[in-house]
Amino acid sequence: MPDSVDPAAEHARRLLRACDLDRTPPVRECPRGTAVEWACSGAMALTGTVQGTPEFANGALASAASGAALALATLAPNAGFDQLDGPALFGERAAIGGLSRGGDISAGRSARLLPAEPVDVVLNLPRDEDWQLIPALFEVHPSELTSTRDWRAVGELAAKRNARKLVERGRMMGLAIATTTRPPNKKDPFVLHHATESPRAGRTERRIRLLDLSSLWAGPLATSLLASAGIEVLKLESARRPDGARQGPAAFFDLMNGRKRGCALDLDRADDRAIFDRLLEAADIVVDSSRPRALAHLGIDAVSWVKARPGRLWTSITGYGRDREWIAFGDDAAVAAGLAEPVEGSDSRLRFCGDAIADPLTGLHAAVFILAQLHHGRGGLLDLSLVDIAAYAAATPHDGLTRPIERDSGRWILHDEERRVLIAPPRTRPTQAVAPTLAAPSPRLISDWTGAC
Repeated sequence: MPDSVDPAAEHARRLLRACDLDRTPPVRECPRGTAVEWACSGAMALTGTVQGTPEFANGALASAASGAALALATLAPNAGFDQLDGPALFGERAAIGGLSRGGDISAGRSARLLPAEPVDVVLNLPRDEDWQLIPALFEVHPSELTSTRDWRAVGELAAKRNARKLVERGRMMGLAIATTTRPPNKKDPFVLHHATESPRAGRTERRIRLLDLSSLWAGPLATSLLASAGIEVLKLESARRPDGARQGPAAFFDLMNGRKRGCALDLDRADDRAIFDRLLEAADIVVDSSRPRALAHLGIDAVSWVKARPGRLWTSITGYGRDREWIAFGDDAAVAAGLAEPVEGSDSRLRFCGDAIADPLTGLHAAVFILAQLHHGRGGLLDLSLVDIAAYAAATPHDGLTRPIERDSGRWILHDEERRVLIAPPRTRPTQAVAPTLAAPSPRLISDWTGAC
């Protein structure tokens, strides 16, 4: 790519074309090259070994994030997205939680890259119940593990296993596991099933209600960005199993959910289920991050919902797409997309890239795709996956992934021609509001949400 071309602007145009939109994104006054974007993102400081040099991503990930922010500014010019620092979203959880790079250990410390035969695997065990499945995964007696979280023993067991068979068994058991091999790039970053067109297409003044059933990072980030664009967002959680991000830093949960209304329901109770059905029926958009089987178990049929009223949009964010029931979280999804691979020509080993980077990448791009469908007045079932979007972002055309780095007075400095660029630490936006508490919906909330447009 010529040096005069802004990779972020090119990615924005690429996104808009994928959404069938002939729009020109805003021109950036001071565009950055791909390597500089990465150095400034905060994610480079999270990539590499603990004591080693911060490492470059094997793909234009930061340029893709900047491009997604430009696409958002194009689709919602009055929402303040022209001031959104897309790449900085990569480091927000790390900045709040004090996370740091760990090489073959994820920044959040729940995932590991493990040697196996003939390729390495990534195993992510963020939940207590995941660890309880480890003896069954390796078909050993629990006594072979000296503690409840014995990564040393897990690594020794993985080294004796065939990677493909281990991944197949782990996925069947509901574990987040994958090989480190990059999949073939998909031509399009999303699929829209059962497309319909709203009879109110083009009416920008109408009320738009989004029911947020998502959890953790990607979905909540997308819906928080859509809230900034003026869409009404109601975050609905399970009273029994609320959003797992509530167990992490409160400041991060507030950042993802502070501009939303919220409530909690127990769908096993008939009265709560009736309330849920009313809230769901009134929504124009739904965003969920559950596997289709889990929704079907609750009696929720996304296809029937989108077909019942033309123009309604259900956005499904999963690890690998709705046609696969495999579990994934941001770190292992990034590895499955090939992001653990070092830049070609470097002497680095496989390592985690940033902090769960597939999550913020997917959240940014999901917001773009949803706004684009609203622009068209188009409904349907929007199928997004963490792995596909991470791989799509990594394939963004770029102007060079690396630049020389040196250590100077305790800081890492990137040399970009005549400029010296500080490799930035992770940072976060200020929290604008406190997230809603776990509480039953009030009669007023139900009445307001289900009222006429």
